[in-house]
Amino acid sequence: MQDVRVKLTFNNEKVIVELYDNPTSRDFLDQLPLTVIFKDYANTEKISVLDKRLTTKDAPSGSDPSVGDFAYFSPWGNITLFYGDHGFSNGLIKLGKIVSGVEKLKSINGDFKVTIEKND
Repeated sequence: MQDVRVKLTFNNEKVIVELYDNPTSRDFLDQLPLTVIFKDYANTEKISVLDKRLTTKDAPSGSDPSVGDFAYFSPWGNITLFYGDHGFSNGLIKLGKIVSGVEKLKSINGDFKVTIEKND
């Protein structure tokens, strides 16, 4: 799984994420395409709870995300897009990194619908 990217489309905007090669990212990729609702959380991230939980096989106990990280928070079963700084979180598994469009996330107020698909 090298150079695999997904496209998140919302409000006539696009965010491109390059996925990491790990079991959780591969499990996420198998669920695509998806349409989900994201909402703001703690003025640092946009989150969306998935209908089906992702595997945590071989995952670290947690991670310290930075701006642009795309991750899965296993305790809640949600994916998250970080646009602000955040400290270490137990159960947080990095799925990939936003390579284009992270600046578009901060200005969105309220809930918004996102279509996530493979970026061929």
